[in-house]
Amino acid sequence: MKILIVDDEELARLRLRRLVEDLAKQQMPVEIAGDAADAAQAQAWLNREKCDVVLLDIQMPGLAGTDLAARLRARADAPVVVFVTAHPEHAVQAFELEAVDYVTKPVRLERLREALQRAAQRLAARAPTSGAANAGESAVIVVQERGRVHRVPVSEVLYLKAELKYVTLRTAEHSYVLDDSLSDLEQRLGDSFLRVHRNALVAKRAIRALQRHVLEGEEGEGWAVRVAPLDEWLAVSRRHLPAVREALSSKDA
Repeated sequence: MKILIVDDEELARLRLRRLVEDLAKQQMPVEIAGDAADAAQAQAWLNREKCDVVLLDIQMPGLAGTDLAARLRARADAPVVVFVTAHPEHAVQAFELEAVDYVTKPVRLERLREALQRAAQRLAARAPTSGAANAGESAVIVVQERGRVHRVPVSEVLYLKAELKYVTLRTAEHSYVLDDSLSDLEQRLGDSFLRVHRNALVAKRAIRALQRHVLEGEEGEGWAVRVAPLDEWLAVSRRHLPAVREALSSKDA
């Protein structure tokens, strides 16, 4: 992975460079591609060069790191962002921007390793599933669990549900935890999956029923879909109710 360091403090850039170099010496496939002292320099660098990961500070002169991250999301070749900052209060905003991790200073070697492993997982997940809408049985989602990498066929995925800052992927046999955002997964998986709630995507083939149902932790009845073969119920929001009804009608036809 080629890494761009963006931080207005020279000592912080040097420390991150040394840590990345130490990880490279330990056989982690990482290298420093460049560095920048602010967002403007970073954007100029990215207009000339490419990288896989940006280690990005937040509070800098000029454009803040969070604003730069928002602009990077619009790029076709958007790198993965790992925020590296002394200010923990921006964590919620960072994950709303789909950052892969949020590392607070002073940065420890093992913490940076963990963040870069997550970045590698995000990068690996992008390519295999980018054509998932048309790839059929061959499409996979790459999942890293307890140091092992699993390739989960999209054809086995029943639903994906956002919980806190992670997404739970459910198959008939297992549950996995992903760092990807639900919106990113929705774009990559295409029309074989249906958004039933702001926090849930369900494989159309797995939807068996739509009805009023009392869900655990909820007061009173609400609309829900039954997911087979788990026989689990997932909430359906009013906003997504028409699309769910249409999908079920299409299956019946």
